[in-house]
Amino acid sequence: MKGRVLPAVLVAALALSGCGGSGPAHTSSARAPSSTTTPASTTTTVSTRTTATATTPPRPHPPLLLGQIPDRLPTHRHVVALTFDAGADNAGAPKILAALARAHAPATFFMTGRWADLYPQWARRIAARYPIGNHTFDHTNLLQLPPSGVSHEVDAAHAAITRATGRPPVRLFRFPYGASSAATLRLVNHLGYAAVGWTVDTLGWMGTSMGQSVDSVIARALGHLGPGEIILMHVGANPTDHSTLDADALPAILRAIRARGYTFVTVPDYLGAPAAGPR
Repeated sequence: MKGRVLPAVLVAALALSGCGGSGPAHTSSARAPSSTTTPASTTTTVSTRTTATATTPPRPHPPLLLGQIPDRLPTHRHVVALTFDAGADNAGAPKILAALARAHAPATFFMTGRWADLYPQWARRIAARYPIGNHTFDHTNLLQLPPSGVSHEVDAAHAAITRATGRPPVRLFRFPYGASSAATLRLVNHLGYAAVGWTVDTLGWMGTSMGQSVDSVIARALGHLGPGEIILMHVGANPTDHSTLDADALPAILRAIRARGYTFVTVPDYLGAPAAGPR
């Protein structure tokens, strides 16, 4: 992932946690460009609309960011997108949905097809209030698959999410582990999806057993605060210590970000995707 060799124990934790992040190496506010990742610097910039109010962010026609993996929303407004990857268990789901509901805060979920199959009731509850993007069927590193395997992961997730929730996912895609290449990105775009990265991974998925805490999760989310920040969090518990740090930290994150004058939005509010794909 990102050209770095990770210790075996960290690789195992990543796989079990359903993590969409790239581990401790992912510490900057933008993903470092590599030979296999589209540079974040190509993100399209959308001008600010002066007619919008502070509590109602503008909703222009979102740009189609094909061939790109943006790590921020294309805006200069003080808005933040909370995103939650659902690929492991559902341990944090009750706390996350309760905190979002209490705060009346929008969010975007990226769900694997297997998670939707295992937890259809939770998938339906999420879909009733929040947009759900595609996170592959089995959270497989797509760089290890042939093109037919990549297509299967994307299409199987699309079918499973639709089956569980009664509606198809939005046409936004998140690469497992953030592992992508020009070829896999082209294929995902061809299948009707635009890819989405993140500004910061809170690392809550690492749990207390790997040195994280509620305070560290909050600090990471606030430490990268800026217009268009995309925060990556996770629904599942750490497989070793069973902590749900992202869920536990969420109420404080919501309060702190709003106290700094920011509004929460969904990813589809600002990023577009192809209108159709081969289905």
